[in-house]
Amino acid sequence: MPIYEYRCKKCGKISSHLVLNRDDFKSHCKHCGSGSVTKLISRVNVRLSEETRMDKLADPSMLAGLDENDPKSMAKWMKKMGSLAGDNLDEDFDRMVDEAMEEAAQEEKSVGPDSNMPDGLSSSVTDSTAI
Repeated sequence: MPIYEYRCKKCGKISSHLVLNRDDFKSHCKHCGSGSVTKLISRVNVRLSEETRMDKLADPSMLAGLDENDPKSMAKWMKKMGSLAGDNLDEDFDRMVDEAMEEAAQEEKSVGPDSNMPDGLSSSVTDSTAI
């Protein structure tokens, strides 16, 4: 069944429509109701079985290149895992992940990497072998 996507010229959001009878279909924005939309060339969407998706999620190679200390790396990984989970994640999910990672990066800049150490100690103390 064809699914057509349209970008609204008024609000800029994308609407997807399952079109059963093209003759009766009137393109419109699902978000603001505007009839001023542009048809987009859509990606092909192949649905995987739940078993295949779970196998892909369990694959250790999914962690390749992941740096849990890098917000951008984490955001990319979260988006990848979310899409493999089979959920229809929209631009709101992407925006929330980006915002959360940006906040984490800002917090790390303002607090500093040694913020978990007791007052007066630095990470160099943990390298010391003399006790």
